[in-house]
Amino acid sequence: MEAPPPMDYLPVFLKLRSASAVIVGGGRIAGRKADLLLRSGARITVIAPELHADLRERVARGELSHLARTFIPAHLDGANLAIAATGRKDINSEVSAAARERGVPVNVVDDAALSTFIFPAIIDRSPLLVAVGSAGHAPVLARWVREQIEAILPAGLGALARFMGERRRRVQRSLGAAARRAFWERVVRGKTSARVLAGDESAAERVFEAELLLSGLTTSVGTGGIALGEVYLIGAGPGDPDLLTLRALQLLQQADVVLYDRLVPAAVLERARREARRIFVGKSRGEGAEHTRQEEIHELMIRFARQGLKVARLKGGDPFIFGRGGEEVEALARQGIPHLVVPGITAALGAAASAGIPLTQRGLAHSVTFITGHVPEDDSLDWRALARERQTVVFYMGVGKLSSIVARLRAAGAPAALPAALIEQATLPGERVLRATLATIADLGQQAGISPPALLIVGEVAAVGERSSVRSACDAETAADLMQPI
Repeated sequence: MEAPPPMDYLPVFLKLRSASAVIVGGGRIAGRKADLLLRSGARITVIAPELHADLRERVARGELSHLARTFIPAHLDGANLAIAATGRKDINSEVSAAARERGVPVNVVDDAALSTFIFPAIIDRSPLLVAVGSAGHAPVLARWVREQIEAILPAGLGALARFMGERRRRVQRSLGAAARRAFWERVVRGKTSARVLAGDESAAERVFEAELLLSGLTTSVGTGGIALGEVYLIGAGPGDPDLLTLRALQLLQQADVVLYDRLVPAAVLERARREARRIFVGKSRGEGAEHTRQEEIHELMIRFARQGLKVARLKGGDPFIFGRGGEEVEALARQGIPHLVVPGITAALGAAASAGIPLTQRGLAHSVTFITGHVPEDDSLDWRALARERQTVVFYMGVGKLSSIVARLRAAGAPAALPAALIEQATLPGERVLRATLATIADLGQQAGISPPALLIVGEVAAVGERSSVRSACDAETAADLMQPI
């Protein structure tokens, strides 16, 4: 897995209550910085020959001090924080140099090169705070992200944070470490949280006490006093991390252990909780490739859950579409392990949408069938039914048996001119789409070097949205010319 890119800044929260903060500059921007620092409890001194009206009012109310002077480096002696907001490059540079000499963190407004820290865009649900920064590259983008987060975070989150903080010691006395985390997650996602956010803390307290009592009583003796964990079977979608469901993201952020297969890209794994242990449990048909037996996966899920851990079984696509999710649910149920299934966008849906191919369309296809490409030669599939017109058939994992699949469809009556498409690495940056006919798709796929993960879509819809140059003559063009990078 690739290492994450380096950070330009380390996000931290500074405790500034009663700390000495110096603002050099007396304009409107200096006033906005003063507002932030006052809310954090800092003791502020503003250095400027003249002040904006807002700052003058704050001085009059005794909220901050004012030195009506030109800045000199000695003004930063004993300061804990410095801000330069003069609008003059020479003075701002002087403030920056003086602060660095004294080891004082300094922010120069709109000049990251002269700053040792920057102000993020802030979502304030005190005591819960969310900070968004772009390392000075795109402040407008940071503000837009803040607005998106503002829209989804309830206004009462601060009250919930205080409610939980006031009861931390009680929970610590009542529950062990592993059980505490599970308990708090139930509080955040359950009725207690709902009551607090609705403004009814009395009802929240009653629900909280009942939950705490129940948690103490249900600690499993069979797990050595550790509360039983749980397993999440999560569909990771076709590859693009932005196609993960919101529920999948939430549970990935809770997981202690992530068991993932070879169809889960690094970008999706990056969405998991940073501290989570990641274990590869992929299967491969290639000789000498790393391979995990299904029984081993069952054993890992059960063992970790019995240790009180939250286990994310992360699968490409959807757990119940050729993902053996049904077998894993049965194994967990037999052992009494709590589990939850989170559906994902299956590869056929993601690939078709990315390639602009509607799997059903009036007049072209009134049904769609998903077939595993790992079909033995003596399988019992009804190939005549698959070869009928006005339908779409999607073969998963069929690249290795592409010639055989095509031959059996042709033998069952599918016309040679029937449109077909191969989609490789669907929704990922390396996605390629090859459109042809049933007669030519296998040879062209081999020439183009199509390799797993890839899907085969067969049916009239495979020609929808096709480029005219590709549609005109599949046999006359080379496979390279037919490839459509997305």
